[in-house]
Order: sequence, then structure tokens, then C-alpha cells
Amino acid sequence: MPINDIKKPFQYEKIPLENIKDYKKKDKARNTAGTVKRIWSYLAREKLMLTLVILMVVASSALSLLGPYMVGMAIDDYIVKQDPSGLGMLLVWLIVVYLGHSLSIFLQNYWMVGIAQNTVYSLRENLFHQFHRLPISYFDKRQHGELMSRITNDIDNVNNTLNQSVIQIFASILTLIGTVVVMLSLSPLLTVVTMIIIPLMFIGMRWITRRTGPLYKLQQKDLGELNGYVEETVSGQHVVKTYSQEKRVIGEFKERNAKLQHTGFWAMTISGFIPKVMNMLNFLSFGLIALVGGILAINEMITVGVIVIFTEYARQFTRPLNELSNQFNILLSAVAGAERVFNVIDEEQEETDEGKARELVETRGHVKFDDVRFGYEDTPILKGINFEAEPGETVAFVGHTGAGKTTIINLISRFYNYDAGKITLDDVDIKDIKRSSLRRHMAFVLQDTFLFYGTIRENIRYGRLDATDEEILEAAKNANAHEFITRLPGGYDTILDQDGSGISQGQKQLITIARAILANPSILILDEATSNIDTVTELKIQDALKHLMDGRTSFVIAHRLNTIQEADKIIMLEHGEIIEQGSHESLIAQRGRYYGLYKGQLKEHA
Repeated sequence: MPINDIKKPFQYEKIPLENIKDYKKKDKARNTAGTVKRIWSYLAREKLMLTLVILMVVASSALSLLGPYMVGMAIDDYIVKQDPSGLGMLLVWLIVVYLGHSLSIFLQNYWMVGIAQNTVYSLRENLFHQFHRLPISYFDKRQHGELMSRITNDIDNVNNTLNQSVIQIFASILTLIGTVVVMLSLSPLLTVVTMIIIPLMFIGMRWITRRTGPLYKLQQKDLGELNGYVEETVSGQHVVKTYSQEKRVIGEFKERNAKLQHTGFWAMTISGFIPKVMNMLNFLSFGLIALVGGILAINEMITVGVIVIFTEYARQFTRPLNELSNQFNILLSAVAGAERVFNVIDEEQEETDEGKARELVETRGHVKFDDVRFGYEDTPILKGINFEAEPGETVAFVGHTGAGKTTIINLISRFYNYDAGKITLDDVDIKDIKRSSLRRHMAFVLQDTFLFYGTIRENIRYGRLDATDEEILEAAKNANAHEFITRLPGGYDTILDQDGSGISQGQKQLITIARAILANPSILILDEATSNIDTVTELKIQDALKHLMDGRTSFVIAHRLNTIQEADKIIMLEHGEIIEQGSHESLIAQRGRYYGLYKGQLKEHA
């Protein structure tokens, strides 16, 4: 592909200034004050360190005011009066003041870095904990990369702002107040002249910040969407390349990247007006002070030293305003990121266990569905499901995609709560059993294997963290995985990445079966665990599954009917309803829908 097709010149006019109001309406912060208050609640946990930082900020602000005042004193009291000894002593004190000013700034920055790190540590920890309290449905509806952006980019944005902005904002406010007080004590008239620029500053800052606020929020949103798309395409590279979709993927990335580029361009361009406006007002202020101060000095109403002090204070007066303006824009960006983080933290968590819910010490695995109904939002999925699984039985679910097979499994494991009817385990409503306790008695072997980064030993031990190496070895042998593991260069200590690179799909599945065997569950859930596996490995997997299913209540989702012929009960689902159920032989004898599906698969493999 030619390079020009990948990147074209940036077209600034794609987001004209007059359209920024549309972004403001769409991405206006819902609760900026509330978000700032919540950030402060995290900062307030570091009361001692914050107190020290505040003391250093007060000291640095006071010393920054004292320096120019001493320079003015040097002119009036020592230079004009030609007193070199007094001037020398004052210069020594001036050096002490500026050294103290530098030390106080160093200490406040040093301590604030620690406060910021502790704050984002707590914030990141709370967000990560929240990820594990959210229901499965939350993750089903969102891009994982976009969620990752919350815990990385957004929190880093908050961290950078706390390190850079909080101290500067507080110091700027103190400096402004101190400067005005000292200026009024020296010359009220010159103070009024200096204050003429304040209304102009506020008008300019208001115009700028009203446009940058929504743009910073939109920038964070676009960044999250871009991260989500990148994560999705990187994870699906095999599919992208298999279907030769590289050009389309690059095109879609360009669109998202350009959207982020355009938003960032206007946010930075408009916020970049701030120093230009402030410099112009600074020059105006200096000119007014020189003009009015000169007239007052000629008439002996003030001294030359006062004019020098005012000139320096005018710079110090506009500098805090400039810093406040700049830091306010940075703060808006951080608030936008923090709001996205708090939006996740505030999401409705997985329903808490009922007050009477109890621990499940042991179970026989007797599961019963009694007129169970369930729907996603307003769409009914299951409509009056009735069946029973005796302890140790194998129940298989068959049916076309969308029939409700996976939904039944999600209800048994309480990833979702049913709307009506009743599901019992050993004659106890599963709503009366704590979720964590219920799931400890279950193990899942899914079609899509998932291995964590780490050794094979660690991946198997995930089924039971207190398992010994001998128990892991025994589980691997029962899963028919021991043989291939020992042939690997590192054996059980071979490092696997998340995708399990270096081993086959069937070998990954054997590891997950070993993990399930180690967990020693009472209830087993299998979701087409032998699909897309070669014949030899499939035989090994089926043999391992027989060992795993022995004596356990097992629920199997099957697409290939030849894998479930030995099931005690086969349930045929269609549009959320059970249309047939029974053993393989009885369903074949009925010559109903199951019989037609079975014959159809036989013809496909003939």
C-alpha cells in the first residue's frame, strides 16, 4: 500500500471552531464539582503530608513576595543613598531568601509526588477491584481495550495533574492574595492601575476554558476508543490476516486516529492562546505602571524603588493568573479522565448475596429448573424451562445458535439471575447460596481456552491455589497432559503467554482440563470442549473428560451430537424453550427434531 494511502496531510478544517459548541453539548462533564470533591477525598487521606506541603507553599509564596520588596528597598535605602555596606548586607539576606525559596519549592514538590503516587495507587486499586465486582454482562457489552484505557491513560492523567497542578494552583492563589496586599500598602493608585487588566483576563480565560473543557473530555473519550480498537485488532491479528482485512483495519484505525488528532489539535490550539493573551496583558500592565508610576515619581508621590517593586509585582501578579489559567485547562483534562474512572467505579456491581445466603460446604450436585424464565433487558430468552439433573448425571444441551444453551449455563453459575421460576441445588434455591461458595464447587472447560501468562504449573494450579506439585502432576496425568508437558524444554516450568504460544490448541485444552481436575468440582460445565481439535488429540481430550466427569454432575453444550451420545439426558432447545428431552436412543426413536439434526450431521460427515 502506498504511504500516501496510509497517511494524508492533516486537514485542520475538519473540526471548525464554530462546531465546538456541538462537542460541548455532547461531552459536557456531568458532575465536575463532584468529581473534584471525590479526588480530594483520596488526597485527604494524606493529611500530615498535605499539611507539610501547604506549609512549604506558604513559605515559598511569602519568600517570592519578599524578594522583589527587598530589591526595591535596596534601590531606595542603599543605592540612592550610596550606602555600600548596607547594600552588601541586604544582598546577603537576598541570597538567603532566594535559597529558602528554592528549598521550599523542592520540598513541596518532593512531598507532593509521594501524595500523588499514594492517591493514584488507591484509585487504581479501587478501579481494579471494581472490575472484579462487576457482572459478566458489563464486560460483554464493552471493548476490553477501552476499559484498559481507564486504568492506564485516565489514571496517569490524574497522576500527572496532581504532581504538576495542585501545588501550582494553591501557590498561585496565595501569591495573588499576598501581592495585592503588599501593593495596596505601597500605592493604592498604582494597585488600581495594575488591576485594570483583570477583567480583560477573565473575559479571555472564560472564552478559552469554555471551549477547551469539552474538548479535553472528548479527547479522553477518543483516546479510550482508539485503545479499544488497537487492543481488539492486535488480539485478532490471525483473523485480520486470514481474511486479508489489513487495508480495511488500517483505514478504520486512520479514522479513529484522525478523530483523536483533530480533537487534540483544537484542544491544544485553543489552550495555547492563554500565554499569548497573558503576555499581551503583561506588556499593557508594564506600560501603564511605567506611565503612571513615572508621573507619580516626578511629583514625589512615590519612589523609584516602589516603581521597581510594582513592575516586579505586576509580573508576579500576572504569572499566577497565567499559571491558574494553564493549570485549569490541565485540571479539566484530569477531571475528564477521573470522571471516566469514577463512572466505572460507580457502575452497578454484581448483585450482592441475599441476606440469608449461606456457604455451601458440600453438594451432591442435584440441580433442578422449575419454570425458569429469563430475558436480556426487554428481550425474553428462556421461556418456562423445566428439567432435572440427578447427582452424577450428564445433561447435554443442543440446539441452534441463540436457542438459550449458554444462558442456562450462566444461570446455573449465577453469572445472571433468573427473572422468574426457581433453580435449586440439592433442594436449596441457588439464590440462597453465596455466589463465591457456589462457584467453588464448579469447574468450567470452555471452547475458547484461556491461559494466563506464567508457567504451565501455575496455570494448572489456578484451579486450586493450595495444591501441591504432586497433586498438579497427578491432575496432568489424569488429563493426558503429562506426556506432552514433559517433552517441552522447560517441562512444567515452561512459560506460556496469554495465547499459549508454542503449544497446540488441543494441548491448551488438556491444560485447562487438568486445571478443572485439580479443582475437584461437584458440578462440571463443558462448552464444546473438543471442537476444532485433531482426531488423535480429541480422543485424548474425551478420555480426560470421562475421567473428569466421573461421579460429577455435568452440563455439556454440544454442537457435534456424536460427542454426547452417552449423556444421561439430552435437552433440545429452540427459541428459549425445551422441545425435546431424553436419552440419545429415546430421542432417535421419537424421530423428532433431534433425530433430524442427528441425521443431518451424519450426512455432513458421510
